Amino acid sequence: MFIIPYFRTNTITKMMIKESTYIGSYVREEKCPPPQFPEYAFIGRSNVGKSSLINMVTNKKDLAKVSGTPGKTQTINYFLMDKAWYLVDLPGLGYARISKDKREDWRKMIYYFLRTRPTLQYVFVLLDAMIPPQKSDMAFMNWLGENNIPFVVAYTKTDRVGIIKLPENIKAIQDEILKTWDTLPREFITSAEKHIGRDEILDFILENNKIFGV
Repeated sequence: MFIIPYFRTNTITKMMIKESTYIGSYVREEKCPPPQFPEYAFIGRSNVGKSSLINMVTNKKDLAKVSGTPGKTQTINYFLMDKAWYLVDLPGLGYARISKDKREDWRKMIYYFLRTRPTLQYVFVLLDAMIPPQKSDMAFMNWLGENNIPFVVAYTKTDRVGIIKLPENIKAIQDEILKTWDTLPREFITSAEKHIGRDEILDFILENNKIFGV
């Protein structure tokens, strides 16, 4: 099994975000901005490091609010990048310290948005590289596949895993994915702390935006 090497490439990204603007927070897809620009949604289990990764990718220290309390993101949050594409920050999956009814409301909101948003290009599924494969992550990716929603994987917190342990952890996740999938999705090694993966993610978005026509 091919394992993504743990290093940062020397390539210089062709995309440099010059302007990032918070547009708004929404609890229903119908209230979201008009489907004008390509959109990329970031989602993961609570405490996966989503806000930190978004801030690293956009090079804005406080674009997404970072909190020590899991479950801080509770709405569909829209950020416009260079007046050309949207980064969408979705609530965390599987947050346990809320009521079952509230969790179900979040799940319905997220799933409806992902199924119906016409300009959604890819879902960035964030997976914690520090822990074993999680059933909830695998179930979510399977659901995306069943609904024909394109997604990629971003491994987070890789700087907190030893250089020997990291490939082992990632291979365990890959093996779990391949129990259901014939091939692996596109994968990104990231670290918000070490600024790893930013160029690769932005280049991926840039190339896809060209296909969209941006």
